Amino acid sequence: MVLSWSAGFVGVRFATDYAPIFLILLWRSLVSGLLLLPLALLAGPRMRGKDVLQQVAFGALAMAGYLAGYSLAIAHGAPTGIVALITDMLPLAVALLSWPVLGQALSARQWLGTGLGVAGVLIASAWSTGHTDTSAWVYLWPVLGTTLLALASLLQKRSASGAMPVYQSLCIQCLSAAVIFAGFAWHEGSVLPVLKREFIGGILWLVFIATFGAWGLYYLALQKFSPARVTAILYLSPPVTMVWAWTLFQEPLSWAMALGLAVSLLGVLLVARAQKPGH
Repeated sequence: MVLSWSAGFVGVRFATDYAPIFLILLWRSLVSGLLLLPLALLAGPRMRGKDVLQQVAFGALAMAGYLAGYSLAIAHGAPTGIVALITDMLPLAVALLSWPVLGQALSARQWLGTGLGVAGVLIASAWSTGHTDTSAWVYLWPVLGTTLLALASLLQKRSASGAMPVYQSLCIQCLSAAVIFAGFAWHEGSVLPVLKREFIGGILWLVFIATFGAWGLYYLALQKFSPARVTAILYLSPPVTMVWAWTLFQEPLSWAMALGLAVSLLGVLLVARAQKPGH
């Protein structure tokens, strides 16, 4: 799950050199949903209208909101590794939102962990903004996307439709996200795919590795374990993403990024260890 989750950031970074960001997200979501549609309709239990509508809402929050958040940041020049670091503050967002959504108040250790996590992101991001032309406001996009994914994860865990097979829920969420992305892609100029080898290859990478691999495994894990435990594992993806981005795109690595990563990791570990069993 960590490797395929990291592949999503790398795939978006690669594809942005060949097409506008919402066109990429449109075809990633549409192809994923259409490939899953026959399986969802023929091989799974009968889908009730109420459950479908819930998955549409989760798709708008988790799939569309999260993907658009970090993809827009990458498209506007934010370093891929820093974006991965921000989005993988997901355990902290889950812990913070567990209070209003699930009624689980944060302990002192969780508050400390959250503060350390944010401090680590600020350390790494401060270095990045000083060494790139990226505006500071761009980093708000992945913050918003991560918050929406955390909210959707908690609501899906609480929802009865969470028992729906992963391939059905993923199909519905991908197709609902594709509808949203189609509107933005049309506003950007076109919804037609770019008939170039690089664009097609990038979309296939995002469909089979970043969507079926990352999101499929994420939702399978979410059905078996707590949101805090599942999202804590994803924190292993920022260093993987940073190395990939340095190798493939010559994005810079620095001691400030390493320090920020270490401080944030300490915060995530504090939050995860303070989580009560079964939550």
